[in-house]
Amino acid sequence: MTPHRIESRTLEAAVCDARQALAVHDNALEWLLHPDAPSNPPLAAEVWAFDHGLTHVLLVRHRWRGWVPPGGKVDPGETPREAARRELFEETGIRAALLPVPAAVTVRSYHPDWPATAGVTFLQVLDRRTQLNPEEGQPAAWLPLDEPWQGWFAEDRLRMQECPEQILKA
Repeated sequence: MTPHRIESRTLEAAVCDARQALAVHDNALEWLLHPDAPSNPPLAAEVWAFDHGLTHVLLVRHRWRGWVPPGGKVDPGETPREAARRELFEETGIRAALLPVPAAVTVRSYHPDWPATAGVTFLQVLDRRTQLNPEEGQPAAWLPLDEPWQGWFAEDRLRMQECPEQILKA
């Protein structure tokens, strides 16, 4: 991972997203508001894409993290929302707008040897019949929310299960 400084436009967008998010975990807003935040990258973004019945979520099979939402590092000059849309397309072949209110913000490590990463999670509802065109070596699939899957962050499935109720309220 190549270190880079978080640009002010990117950090401002991440803070705005964090303030609007349905859930804040791991003191993520405080992490983003800390004076050292611009020099403590990386920043990540992901998408929890649900089917219209809100019973399945679109995940990709990462080579060592298992089933995870499409997502990745926010590149220099991008906002978290822009990065999430890009990652969704790169990892699944789906171009989609994202719902206005982010699902969550977190601070966690994506690898034991990597520093903590602030991440913004966005939401979308998609048709499960949409053609998937995943990256080579990283299959994408719709997995049921009521069945466990092997993934790096076990708490994500439980957090995802709470989202459909929040989507319906929005």
